[in-house]
This record gives sequence, structure tokens and C-alpha cells, in this order.
Amino acid sequence: MKKINYIKIALVLLVGLSSQAQTKVWTLEECVRYALENNITIQNSELDLKNADINKKDAFGSFLPSVRGSASHSWNIGLNQDVTTGVLRNQTTQYSSVGLNAGVDIYKGLQNQNTYRRAKLSIIASQYQLLKMQEDISLNVANAFLQILSFKEDLKVKKEQMAIDEKRLKRSEEMVKAGTIPRGDLFDLKATIATDKQNITVSENNLLISKLSLAQLLQLKEFADFDVVDDTNAKDEYNIMAQSPIDIYNKAKETRTELKLAQTNLEIAEKNVAIAKGGYQPTLSAFYGFNTRASYSDQVKFDESNKPYTTGPDPIFDQFSNNKGHNFGFQLDVPIFNGFSVRNNVERNKVSLEKSKIDLEQKSLDLQRNVYTAFTDAKGALNTYESATVALEARQQSYDYAKEKYDVGLMNSFDFTQSQTLLTNAQTDVIRTKYEYMFRIKILEFYFGIPIVPIIKN
Repeated sequence: MKKINYIKIALVLLVGLSSQAQTKVWTLEECVRYALENNITIQNSELDLKNADINKKDAFGSFLPSVRGSASHSWNIGLNQDVTTGVLRNQTTQYSSVGLNAGVDIYKGLQNQNTYRRAKLSIIASQYQLLKMQEDISLNVANAFLQILSFKEDLKVKKEQMAIDEKRLKRSEEMVKAGTIPRGDLFDLKATIATDKQNITVSENNLLISKLSLAQLLQLKEFADFDVVDDTNAKDEYNIMAQSPIDIYNKAKETRTELKLAQTNLEIAEKNVAIAKGGYQPTLSAFYGFNTRASYSDQVKFDESNKPYTTGPDPIFDQFSNNKGHNFGFQLDVPIFNGFSVRNNVERNKVSLEKSKIDLEQKSLDLQRNVYTAFTDAKGALNTYESATVALEARQQSYDYAKEKYDVGLMNSFDFTQSQTLLTNAQTDVIRTKYEYMFRIKILEFYFGIPIVPIIKN
């Protein structure tokens, strides 16, 4: 018997552990970290960063010499001049050639240098773009996470309300039998319970949709049992509301990625202007070439008496050695007139530079407006939450008083249901305003440079 009991206990423990493994709940930090590692949009930004690094390698390659080799072998079939008799006749001759050419830019209007500097700036811009994407995804995950918590609390309130109404229904049925209250009150209660069930269905659907939204944001393939921890404390962990809007804005100017990205894009635009201006200047390059050849045809030679005779071709490698040649030198190209293409290119890049300056200024203005708006929204959300909490306390007292009157028959079912509905609405308002306040705090922390989880910069 003891052995059988031990087996039962072991089976229960295994089932419990298996159940825990299948119903893992996610914290906010776990959700954000998983999204940063698996979100498709972030993965695309990481690929853009790799492309920027490849472009930098291309720019560095422009400083290196270009070297290319060539080789050819040809057959001439048909009417050709006989090298022994000088007579045209049908024959086949073969010819091979080998060459090597190299070139290097010595001066190109500093275009190569500026292109390389622009490529390095493009890598920085791609890094900022990736970081901004990670920050945006973090905020989206936080918002989706808090929505789940909000719908969870709302569903809990709705279920508690229905449980209370079902108890009232049972008690009312007994009171009707005893003749204490009229039978019509039962109909009101049954209608109320039906409404409670509808409200629970709506809350369950909202909760399910919010879980699906977060699971899709995390790129989860299996999300049937996806759930999050019930962290329902509305708190200002970093005391961000103690900061003034100007302090948050000054901090944001130092840390916000969109300003750094706009500044880097401005520097890239300046390099583009410098590259375009390089087209006005002459270019100097050096070149070197090597070539050799060999023929497979008979050749005419002369003896000591100057009498011609025919012999076969010299050995191939001897021909390659004897026929080799070199050429090298410098090439100077001076632009004189090119249909205003260089000038137009410069002007076009100057326009882009001015647009980048305006964009940087606009980003700074947008940041200031967003910070002050976020602070105002957070302050308003806090006040609304506190007011909703006070209203809930008052509604709770009113409900308790109404219940006392209802229990002794001094209030009818309809009026008591109205009081109960007002209490439920107050509870819903507290839940809604609490999570709105929590999200507004996250946005302020975001502007103040406090991430939800530390983001590793590439």
C-alpha cells in the first residue's frame, strides 16, 4: 500500500510540474526582451545595419588599386596569308595572349575620402535607427502588456459582480417564497444576471484579443496558453512626476535617439555636398599594364646566306618570355564642361542638406512638444485616477448603504440594481484610469532615458 501511495504522489507531482511548464506566465521585462530578439521589424533594421557595414567596406575598397587579368586564345580559320610563301590560302592559325592591368586613384577631389566618411556615418545612422525601433517596440509591448492587465481586472470585477447577483437571486427566490418581496423582483435579477453574462463575454473577448495582440507582437508561434503576470501596482518607481517638464526635456535632448539620428543624417547630407563638389576638381590616376603573346603558326627564318626557310613555332613559354611588354604612366582628367551635371548635383545635395537642417529643428520642436504633452497627460491621468478612486470609495459606501436597505426590504430590486451598476462602473473607471496612468509614466520614463529593459547597442 505504501508503494502504491508513493507512486500516486510521484504522478501528482509530475502532472503538476508539467502543468506549470505549459502555463508559463510572462513578466513585462521578459516580454520586452523576447520582442527585441524576435520581432521581424527589428530583424529588418539589423539587416539594414549589415548593409551599411558592407557599404563601408565598398567605400574602403575605393582606396585600393584595381587589378584585373586577362587571357585569350583564338583560332583563325579560312583564307589567311601563308607565312612561308606569302600566298593566301585556306588554313587554321592559333594565337594566345595574356595580360595584367592595374590602376589606382591618386587624387579624385577627395571624393573617396568623403565617401568613406559618409559610409561610417551611415553605420551610425543605421545603429540609431535600430535603437529607435527597439525603443518603439518596447513601448508598444508595454502598452499591450498593460492592456492585458486592465482587461484581466475588468473581467475579475465582472465575474465577482455576477457571483454577487447569483447569490442575490437565490436569496430573493427564498424571500419570494416567504412573501417578503414581490415576484417581479426575480425578473429584474434574472435580467441583471443575463446582462452580467454578456459583460463577462465582452471582457473575455477583449482579454483574448489583447493577449493575441501581444503574442503577435512578440512573434510567438504558440500562444494558446500565453499569459502574463498580474502586476497591478500603479506606482511611480523612479519618482518621475517629481521632475519638471523642462528637466525631462533637457534630459531627452541628451538621450533621445530621434535627435541623434537627425543629427547624423545632417552630417551625411554635408558629406554628400562635399562629394558632389569633388566633381569640379581634376582627377589623377596611375596605371600599369603587362602583356605577352604566343603564336602556334609556322614561321619564316633566314639562314646565313639570307635565304628564307620555314620552321615550326618556338616553344610556347619561350614566346611568352620573349614577347612580354610593360606599359605604365599617369592619367590626368580635367573637367571642363559636362552639361552642368556637376553643378546641378551640388545644388541638389545642398537642397537635401537644408531639408536635413529643417528636419533636425523639427525633431527638436516635436520632442519638446511631446515631452510637455506626455507630462501633462501623465499628470492628468494621475488626477483622473485619484478622482476615480475617491469616487469608487463613495460608490462603495453608497452600495453598502443600499444593500442594508435592500436586505430589510426598504429598497426595491430595481433601485438596488442601479446602485450596484454605479459601483461596477466606478470600479471599471478605476481600472481604466490606473493603467492609463501606468502607461503615461512609462512614456515619461522613456523620455527621461529610463528603458523598460537595458537595450544593448550594436
